[in-house]
Amino acid sequence: MTQTSYDDIRDAVARLCADFPGAYWRALDRERGYPTDFVQALTDAGWLSALIPEEFGGAGLPLGAAAAILEEIQRQGCNGGACHAQMYTMGTLLRHGNEAQRRTLLPKIASGALRLQAFGVTEPTSGTDTGALKTTARREGDEYVINGQKIWTSRAEHSDLMLLLARTSPLGDGMKKTQGLSVIWLDMKAALASGAMTIRPIQTMMNHATTEVFFDNLRVPAENLIGEEGKGFRYILTGMNAERILIAAECVGDAKWFIERSVDYAKGRHVFGRAIGQNQGVQFPIAKAYANMRAAELMVAEAVRLYEAGGNPGAEANMAKMLAADASFEAANVAIQTHGGFGFAEEYDIERKFRETRLYQVAPISTNLILSYLSEHVLGLPRSF
Repeated sequence: MTQTSYDDIRDAVARLCADFPGAYWRALDRERGYPTDFVQALTDAGWLSALIPEEFGGAGLPLGAAAAILEEIQRQGCNGGACHAQMYTMGTLLRHGNEAQRRTLLPKIASGALRLQAFGVTEPTSGTDTGALKTTARREGDEYVINGQKIWTSRAEHSDLMLLLARTSPLGDGMKKTQGLSVIWLDMKAALASGAMTIRPIQTMMNHATTEVFFDNLRVPAENLIGEEGKGFRYILTGMNAERILIAAECVGDAKWFIERSVDYAKGRHVFGRAIGQNQGVQFPIAKAYANMRAAELMVAEAVRLYEAGGNPGAEANMAKMLAADASFEAANVAIQTHGGFGFAEEYDIERKFRETRLYQVAPISTNLILSYLSEHVLGLPRSF
């Protein structure tokens, strides 16, 4: 196995995914159900704990292996969005949690005894302007009292733990908006049982298990603070490059799935006595989608290389995510156009995957914000407003 291919991992993931064919996902999509069996299978196989060090019960694999896992899940027609956050969210705990927190929580996350899939950051009035968030965690003795609201908190109903970003210090003169924010881990079951936390599902165009979460004087032990108080924004930033790279890998997997479906259909569909794939009007869009997928795949590989070398792949991670999201959506459009009316038929799975992959031009960060980042931080252009 080489660092760039991970063929044995891809083969094993593909075999697991074969047990969860299109019919499984279509049924869940109709009911807006959560793929519990699929997530459990990934957990049992150890794929969701790939990045957790061996000393805590994980596989201790590099980021490239995690990217291969998630890419292959998508390439096989499955949806890693139901659980992919567990791959990278735990990084905040691993890098910035204290020894007791790591020893207590990480082995249980690795084994599947606990699920850490919920990340409470975004709010209705702040969006990606994280420094403007209004959720507060006020220290009272040996507890924090939390009040506020989070939105687009995916998998909150299916997670045992949440990492919450809240304001622990009010903004004062001369403070940056990102100062005074802290990361606190929550026991979701205990919070729900107390009645001080409420979860409301949000119905969306795809089956994404996303929610809004409300906190009303929720009391949490002060020992649940991760790292130092007031430095939470920096802590979550350290995990964003990994998040973008892994999401990009998923988009590459989606693009490959769409392209393979398009090629197979173009070869097998005959109209006017010949395969539609003989027509340049069908061939060329598929070929262009393939070229753009490969370009995105190479950028993902470069971002992984820099990340694993200990560098700062901020620009590469963002470009990989943007290019891969664009490539997957282009391939999705091509697949629908190639299949014609059948592209809208549920049984072909294309319309489902089309809806799922469209998300990634918006989340976890929109294409426009990536372009803004590149303009300012890479090209040196004035900050846009």
